[in-house]
Amino acid sequence: MSSPHASTTDTATKPTPANAVPPAPRGLRHWPMWGAFALMWLGARLPWALQRGLGRAIGALAFRTAGERRRAAAINLALCFPEKTAAEREALLRASFRDFGIGLFEFARAWWGSAAPMRRTVRIEGREHLDALRAQGRGVLMVSGHFMTLEMCGRLLCDHVPLAGMYRRHRSEVFEWAVKRGRLRYAAAMFSNEDIRPAMRHLKAGGLLWYAPDQDMRGKDTVFAPFFGVPAATITATHQFARLSGCAVVPFFHRREGADYVLRIAPPLQEFPSKDATADSTRVNSAIEAMVREAPSQYLWIHRRFKRRPPGMVTPY
Repeated sequence: MSSPHASTTDTATKPTPANAVPPAPRGLRHWPMWGAFALMWLGARLPWALQRGLGRAIGALAFRTAGERRRAAAINLALCFPEKTAAEREALLRASFRDFGIGLFEFARAWWGSAAPMRRTVRIEGREHLDALRAQGRGVLMVSGHFMTLEMCGRLLCDHVPLAGMYRRHRSEVFEWAVKRGRLRYAAAMFSNEDIRPAMRHLKAGGLLWYAPDQDMRGKDTVFAPFFGVPAATITATHQFARLSGCAVVPFFHRREGADYVLRIAPPLQEFPSKDATADSTRVNSAIEAMVREAPSQYLWIHRRFKRRPPGMVTPY
């Protein structure tokens, strides 16, 4: 997600410990953002059935009004699903916006509401893989994608294991406060993308860390690896974390299935890492692609995943 620019004196530029919430920012300039989060706080307390209905309506409205994002999502679907007809892709595009709307309420409920309705319908598959790795005292990097269910399913998994997370630090002080305040209700720790050394220590100590490397982070440590057969700028952090910490890399998929939530933990990737960062990044992209194919409407298609192109190729957006 993007956030407004803040001045260089913002407290969000000053790192806080991974298990601590930064001070709540004050000042008139923060009121619009506080107002937005107040609405999310109130929305988090609505009945789940009502949230789903409102979410579909908000998603349908966003489909009609968010022209730039709708266009980006349509281009992504055309690149990733060339075998589908135009009508099939249009139906998937509309469904993805409906799931986006529902996901907004899942985010709000995960941060500020109750997960009780979801706990009654959650199913966890493959937990034995995590249990075996933890028994060995080995750190685990749980690799996932940006699905709209990620926040709620992260909270549900934290009911069973002490999971930490990584996130992109926000320039908005209020957003930074909300992210850490909300996620530290259930996560063991939250490491920003600038907290590489603390995150590495966490893995070396046998910790569990959730990470989603499926967006173009525009960092220097990227390679072009195929995603749905399309060259995508891919951060090599998964390869680097595994190489430097000795952690296992475990694909973690989550989806909403009707009223149920399915969390699936795959076996750790074998012979990972290799000496080839591009080959390893390709394996990670392939794992995330398989996740997307199972629940394509729940993936965050509005991100311009293929904006950066290899030399000689133009952006499709």
